[in-house]
Amino acid sequence: MTPNSPTIPVEQAKEIRRLSHDLSNALEIIVQANYLLSAMSHDESAKQWIQLLDSGVVQAAGINRSLRDYIAANS
Repeated sequence: MTPNSPTIPVEQAKEIRRLSHDLSNALEIIVQANYLLSAMSHDESAKQWIQLLDSGVVQAAGINRSLRDYIAANS
């Protein structure tokens, strides 16, 4: 590879983009379900689980966004 060429081969980058897109779709389902759960009344224990779920979803979405940025910059 030359210094200006992509570090991720084109076919692999396409597959990673596809997987990242599918992950985004799955995360969106979780985000929406979490939103609906949080709109309901719950005891404190359930509220803590909902907050934990929300935190995990935000973290997973951030990782997925970073992955997409990396792919875009390196392919």
